[in-house]
Amino acid sequence: MRTLRLLLEKEFRQIFRDKGLLPVIFILPLIQLLIMPLAANFDVKNINLAVVDRDHSTYTQQLVSKIASSGYFHITGYHNDYTPALRQIEREKADIIMEVPAHFEQDLVKENKAFIYLAADAINGTKAGLGSAYLTSILADYNNEVRLKWLPAQPAAAGTVDLRFSNWFNPYMNYRLFMVPGILVLLVTMVCGFIAALNIVKEKEIGTIEQINVTPVKKWQFIMGKMIPFWVIGMVDFTLGLLLARLVYGIIPVGNLALLYMFLAVYLVALLGFGLLISTYSDNQLQAMFVAFFFIMIFMLMSGLFVSVDNMPGWAKVIAMLTPVTHFVEVVRMIVLKGSKFSDIQFQLLVEVMFAVVLNGWAILNYRKTS
Repeated sequence: MRTLRLLLEKEFRQIFRDKGLLPVIFILPLIQLLIMPLAANFDVKNINLAVVDRDHSTYTQQLVSKIASSGYFHITGYHNDYTPALRQIEREKADIIMEVPAHFEQDLVKENKAFIYLAADAINGTKAGLGSAYLTSILADYNNEVRLKWLPAQPAAAGTVDLRFSNWFNPYMNYRLFMVPGILVLLVTMVCGFIAALNIVKEKEIGTIEQINVTPVKKWQFIMGKMIPFWVIGMVDFTLGLLLARLVYGIIPVGNLALLYMFLAVYLVALLGFGLLISTYSDNQLQAMFVAFFFIMIFMLMSGLFVSVDNMPGWAKVIAMLTPVTHFVEVVRMIVLKGSKFSDIQFQLLVEVMFAVVLNGWAILNYRKTS
């Protein structure tokens, strides 16, 4: 233990001696946590709508007013013909065209049916799909309002279904509540993953690795001495991120903090083992940085942070399940937002333990110590 203690003292002195590294470890992640949730917002609002009105009736005006007051649409043009509306789409000043045909009100009153045509700019598939869905929902609601005006004059028909729903765990559908815990995981992953990947290879570049190799330090002691300081840093960064999330975004974990930190402790062991494994294979810091960037980018994109894992194809789901970040993002959201208990996350914890054992064992075996 004395050997391990001396190695830890050496590592902590090296970390705090580097004045340029400390802001990267502690300050930059907090700044990113302040900025990224504001940009990483998939709520589709302020959709530009061009209206082609060939009817100019009272019903059309009521419909357009209802759409404009929904808070999702911005009316960018009110035209008599389709051509100027299409030009707005081509110039990217409109996302959707809604065309109200001639005799819309007359057909609705006399024939009890009328048609409205929608054309969406599908270059941005997400915005086009959600915008069309919002507009369809508003049109359906408007259709029900029109029918209710006529129902008192008609005999009661079949019963209607009154649909009521509630949003659990995020009642106001605040997207930041969903994104901030995931972004916090991302920042801890980037900081600890990159620094761990550069650690051993830095010793190779400056030549101190040869001095360590001729000492009686065992391989597992060397790896543990490299890992524990960044494990502590990961814990501190995560704690600062939780405090910032509470102070700035008002996010208070619903679940048990001890359970959250227990999972974090295991996750950091797995992540740092992965970084140290990259470092044992690399010959210089540039090579280690690019290899770490390659894998961490895959971890980020396939972790479920931006795109749900359930929506991925089968082969992508397999890859996502084979990354430790995926399970940690899921667990952080479960504990922070849902208040999940140990029984709910025990499978993910078992997977992280397997990652930690395999990656660190691999790193220890691959570290070549010559005497």
